[in-house]
Amino acid sequence: MTTCLEEITSRNLDAALGIRVRPEQEFAVAPVVKSLAEAYVHSDSAWPRLIVDDGRPVGFLMAFLDIDWREDGTLFRSGLWRLNIAAEEQGRGYGRFAVNAVAAEIRRRGSKELYVSWEPGEHGPQNFYLGLGFRPTGEIEEDEIVAVLDLDRHLDQGRPPA
Repeated sequence: MTTCLEEITSRNLDAALGIRVRPEQEFAVAPVVKSLAEAYVHSDSAWPRLIVDDGRPVGFLMAFLDIDWREDGTLFRSGLWRLNIAAEEQGRGYGRFAVNAVAAEIRRRGSKELYVSWEPGEHGPQNFYLGLGFRPTGEIEEDEIVAVLDLDRHLDQGRPPA
C-alpha cells in the first residue's frame, strides 16, 4: 500500500470534491468544496491535500500554517483545519496517516505544536483525536473544543497505515 498526499490540482479536483464522510458525521466537518473555497481565500495559510492510496482517493485534509490565532500578532498557530475520510475508507488508518503527515509538515516548518478543534457530539471525532494524544487546551472556538498535540512527544512520524 502506498499512501501519500497530493496537492489539489485540476487533475484531481473532482476526486477531492467526491470525498464524503458518513451522513451522521456531516455535522462535524465541512464538505470539501467549502474547504477548497476557504483555501482559496486563505491561500497564505491553508494547506489542502488529497489523501491517496494506490492511486485511489480516500480522504481530504486541510492544515492551517502559522495563522494569527488572536488576530493581533501575539499568537501564531498551526494545525489541522479539516479532515474528511471517505465513509467507505474509515477505520483503515487514513485519519492517523493524515494527522501524522500534517505533524511532519508542521515540524518541517519549525513548529512544535499541532492544534485541532472539533464539534462535540456522539458521532464526532473527539475519541479519535484524544486517542492520538491531543489534549484539550480549555479553549472553545466557535463552539468547538480546541486541543493540542505536543510534537516533541508525538513519535509516530507520518508512517502510512498498516
